[in-house]
Amino acid sequence: MAAKPGPADHRPRIPGGRDGRRMLLVTFLDRIGSGLWASVSVLYFTYVSHLSAAQIGTLAAIAGAAGIAGAPLGGRLADRLPLTHLLVALQLLRAVASFALLTTDHYALLVAYSALAALGDRAAGILTKLYATRVAGPDRVRYQAVNRTASNAGWALGGLAAAAALTLGTTTAYRWLLTGDALSFITVALLTLTCAEPPSAGRVAATAKDTPRIRPRTPWRDRTYLAYVGTETVLFLDDTYFKIGLPLWIAHTPGIPHGLAPLLLVLNNVLVVAFQVPLSRFGATTEASRRLLAPLSVLFALGGLTMTLSATGDPLRATCLLTASAALFTLAEMLHATISWELSVALAPDDAQGTYLGVHGLAQAAQRSLGPLAITAALTLGPLGWTALGTTIALTCGIQHRLVRDRLHPTPLSVPPATVSEH
Repeated sequence: MAAKPGPADHRPRIPGGRDGRRMLLVTFLDRIGSGLWASVSVLYFTYVSHLSAAQIGTLAAIAGAAGIAGAPLGGRLADRLPLTHLLVALQLLRAVASFALLTTDHYALLVAYSALAALGDRAAGILTKLYATRVAGPDRVRYQAVNRTASNAGWALGGLAAAAALTLGTTTAYRWLLTGDALSFITVALLTLTCAEPPSAGRVAATAKDTPRIRPRTPWRDRTYLAYVGTETVLFLDDTYFKIGLPLWIAHTPGIPHGLAPLLLVLNNVLVVAFQVPLSRFGATTEASRRLLAPLSVLFALGGLTMTLSATGDPLRATCLLTASAALFTLAEMLHATISWELSVALAPDDAQGTYLGVHGLAQAAQRSLGPLAITAALTLGPLGWTALGTTIALTCGIQHRLVRDRLHPTPLSVPPATVSEH
């Protein structure tokens, strides 16, 4: 639909029409189920499956390795097969894997089913992003912001429901939480069936009879894109900061109440839900997203510095500084989400978007394996380790800014020329 004249912005609040709205509901329900399971998975394997800490750690490592393969595999298939059909199949695969966990306490089977679930989870995440990119078109940055808001809201709701269920303290409660996770996948598979297949430039070109078949480009030979994915692995460290770094620092800093750790995680979710959509307007074009890398580097540097300053010995001052650090890293997380979504698509050719986004998904998967090592290294250096970590991430922002500059088209890919002139 053509934009109407006038100064007001008449873009829909949720881009993508009916299918865009339904896919947001898919994300919301999916994250509720994931919130039910992720917050209790370790407890389930401990108290229901009776695994040791070493066994749980090995299981998580193997599942994580399987998840790394899911991203490029899902992206590659998406350039060749209907996207909605693939999403339905992956959601059903995740449901089967979750139900299968309920049927056994045999360690080898638990590892296999967990790996299968992780493979489906990472592949489904990439395909959901690709669907949003195709259905939202020029408004993909705004759609991503709304999508992250729905995701965080669903995750928080699932986590609260899990916390309430755990007050029962029974193995039955754990089993019902895992069952709820599996049922959420079946529900979203049925919802996905009602969504139309979005247009795909790659598949249209591949099926055109009068057009010579040209082999699509591969990201594995695209040095610039691979280097970009490498820098993304570092920029995604905010995830490990919240899940591992911040809780460990609070636990080992005298005088700080341990209850501050979950409260700061709640703060993170609340800020994302409240501000992700408003902040997305600052990265509404490809070039605008690239420029955001400069303030992003400042946020990471300040976040690391406030962590260092929190080692003051004064509990009240330390609590205030840790809260400030969590807020800074959350703001960095939101800005990076906008930048990453836009640049990962803008740097990919239209005829191989799925394959390229699948490779980009390796950044998050790799960060989940390498991130704990980086955070642990920062902790061993003491307070100054946080300044070193923040500075390293900030410098990586500068490297990425220079890396993508010459690759990007003069005209931003995500916004029509008529829109660009309005800014």
